[in-house]
Amino acid sequence: MKALLLFLLLFSSISSAQTKISGTITDSKNQPLMGVNVYLEGTYDGAMSDVDGKFVFTTSETGPVILIASFIGYEEFRRETSVATLSKVAISLRESMNALNTVVLSAGSFSAGDSSKASVLKPLDIVTTAGAAGDFLGALQTLPGTTANPDDGRLFVRGGTADETQIFVDGNRVFSPYTPSTGNIPTRGRFSPFLFDGITFSTGGYSAEYGDALSSVLLLNTTNFPIEEKTEVQLMTVGVGAGNTQIWEENSLSVNATYINLAPYNEIIPQNNQFIDPFQSASGEAVYRHKTNKGLFKAYGAFSYSDFSLIQEDINVEDGFFFGLRNRNYYGNLNYTGELSESWEIQSGVSLSKDHTDLNLTTTKIDNSETAVNGKVKVSKRYNNYFKMHYGAEQFVIDSKESILFEQENFNNTISQYNTGAFVESELFASKDLAFKIGGRADYYNTTQQIRFSPRLSAAISISDNTQISAAYGMFHQQIDNSILQYDSSLETEKAEHFILNFLHKKNNRMLRAEAYYKKYDNLLTYDTSRPAFNSNYENGGDGYATGLDIFWRDEQSIKNLEYWVSYSFLDTERLYRNYPQTATPQFATDHNLSIVTKYWVDDLQSQIGFTYNYASGRPFTNANQEGFLNDKTTDFQSLDFNWAYLLDDSKILYLSVSNVMGRDNIFGYQYSNAPDVQGQFDRRAIGQAADRFIFVGFFWTIGGSDNQLDNL
Repeated sequence: MKALLLFLLLFSSISSAQTKISGTITDSKNQPLMGVNVYLEGTYDGAMSDVDGKFVFTTSETGPVILIASFIGYEEFRRETSVATLSKVAISLRESMNALNTVVLSAGSFSAGDSSKASVLKPLDIVTTAGAAGDFLGALQTLPGTTANPDDGRLFVRGGTADETQIFVDGNRVFSPYTPSTGNIPTRGRFSPFLFDGITFSTGGYSAEYGDALSSVLLLNTTNFPIEEKTEVQLMTVGVGAGNTQIWEENSLSVNATYINLAPYNEIIPQNNQFIDPFQSASGEAVYRHKTNKGLFKAYGAFSYSDFSLIQEDINVEDGFFFGLRNRNYYGNLNYTGELSESWEIQSGVSLSKDHTDLNLTTTKIDNSETAVNGKVKVSKRYNNYFKMHYGAEQFVIDSKESILFEQENFNNTISQYNTGAFVESELFASKDLAFKIGGRADYYNTTQQIRFSPRLSAAISISDNTQISAAYGMFHQQIDNSILQYDSSLETEKAEHFILNFLHKKNNRMLRAEAYYKKYDNLLTYDTSRPAFNSNYENGGDGYATGLDIFWRDEQSIKNLEYWVSYSFLDTERLYRNYPQTATPQFATDHNLSIVTKYWVDDLQSQIGFTYNYASGRPFTNANQEGFLNDKTTDFQSLDFNWAYLLDDSKILYLSVSNVMGRDNIFGYQYSNAPDVQGQFDRRAIGQAADRFIFVGFFWTIGGSDNQLDNL
């Protein structure tokens, strides 16, 4: 009897030590969640929520405990408290930001890559788009927001000049991204697309991380650590190229070299320019990578040399005039990306650019050199999946020297400028359907000793799993180029404000994107002579606007083996700047731009065949035989480009491309004589294409590795 009483007392003691834990689990819309795993950390005590979101279990734990609720697709819930308080607990779970249908901040930004839900181009689109000729700038010019200027080759974005677009490699500024050229000979980007695996092209409203750009930024990211060693060989009608990747332990090195000489090509294909020394160039690039325990170090370096000379046609000079150009350029950067702790990340880098150009213009010789450095550090704090902060600072230093020898007189100009910038930006997800990015930057300019503040704001809301609307606002400042500051260093920065509204729908390998924008310019440079000179009067008296609508449609689903995209842009812009006597639409701006890009795989031929059609309405020019300024327009620009990539075997590909297949005689403007004829009319010379067509044939061979050339289609 005593033993039975002792057992009952012991059982009663154990039962009294059990604490009941209960509660209800709902989502952010207050709907019950079934099947949520609820437990005390470090124990086997727990339960699953039922159809009403309710749970209940008991525990013998006492004192402080950690209650955890976890469910796939939702943020983990953690609460540290006394076990006695865990009765009728109300838990609300928030959807995880790692879900595939999370809203993205896409206003003003185009991505080329596989990591972003808002990507509009694949990395290999850069080299397989008909008419691009392997230049990433050519592929980007088929996107809405750009204006066709095939006689120039640079990026003109939403009514902005090419100088208003800045290019970055691994987060650091590239100060001379284009090979120099002249007249109607289009330039090209200096960098090989094969060393880059991610491209972001922002046509406005970009992050506070980027300054000194009025219209656009282009972000190029070199490939991260490669997975295999390989060698690549390129034989082309215009030159040769080779590349190699080596991997050892936690290190890798990729190198790429190219030599171009157009002399043989010009002998076969007629040119519209009278070359004396045809264009030739030699370039090389290298990327070294080293894995650390918590990050990746990359070193990128590129060198290029180019030269050519020709007789530049001029209506006022009967035999034309001699133009010779030689350029040497070096660009390099070092950067590190890694973790400082579980919630802190760091990105840091420094870039150095040295550019030297020699010009020979009949009786004038110009020697121009520029050395520029950009250093940046950015740290990011992740508080949770819903809130992240970025803090950063950067320094620009640019030294320019110019020596002009004109009829035995020598003029030397030097200018040094530096810009110190700091930025802060927050990313806030109110839910998976609503996100904000709020930030700003401050820049100090030594030439004017002024600080400029630039607020930035963007937001996005998802209206379905496949559709969202986003908006962006930003203020942007840009320092006037050193070629002008050498004459007047007191000039202030130019300014632009962007207002953007974006619609994005993406489903089943189809994408529709529409974007309306308004851009307002202030403080633009003006001067009162035909060209900048010592005796010009410089002011920040210009202004302007650009407004328009961009539409992009891509379809990879509807027709087997066919993928295509269509982009259309409407642009309305006017500005008072430079030597303009009145407000007018700039010569480089066109009202309508249309691009249709197609790529079709033919199984029987083991080939990809592509066509690109580009259209642009007429460009303004000043007709000297009529009253007014920029009072006339050229005929519309049209070009049909073709390419054919034939897979010889898994490692070899033969590539053919022809630009302007129909041989259309496109006119980009006119040069008028300085004096009228006896009837009082000014003669004129049409400024046309450098060649009626450009034909390119290349053989590409990958040696080693599991990759094959089919991936390049």
